[in-house]
Amino acid sequence: QVQLVESGGGLVQPGGSLRLSCAASGSIFSINAIVAMNWYRQAPGKEREAVATITNGGRTNYADSIKGRFTISRDNAKNTWYLQVNSLKPEDTAVYYCNARVGPKRNDYWGQGTQVTVSS
Repeated sequence: QVQLVESGGGLVQPGGSLRLSCAASGSIFSINAIVAMNWYRQAPGKEREAVATITNGGRTNYADSIKGRFTISRDNAKNTWYLQVNSLKPEDTAVYYCNARVGPKRNDYWGQGTQVTVSS
């Protein structure tokens, strides 16, 4: 079992920045079995979409809509993953979720989400 807690969301003006955090907890075995950590977002009335991925090998991947503006990273010592979001646009407004894919069966674990609102 892995528990995920996001933080760092808020209200920001267009062009602003935030750093979202996702802290993972659980058994050492489960934490070490995380294969990839993903950030998703869901805007009102829209489906949840993948935003960024970082694998346990450090490989990253980004959605085209945010490429060059968002950066995913991790702090292994703190079992925490981050999403630095820069040059925010109103269309980035959404609830942002972190997702951990764990073990050979790729079990999915989700956080509760953190709201990001971009508005002047």
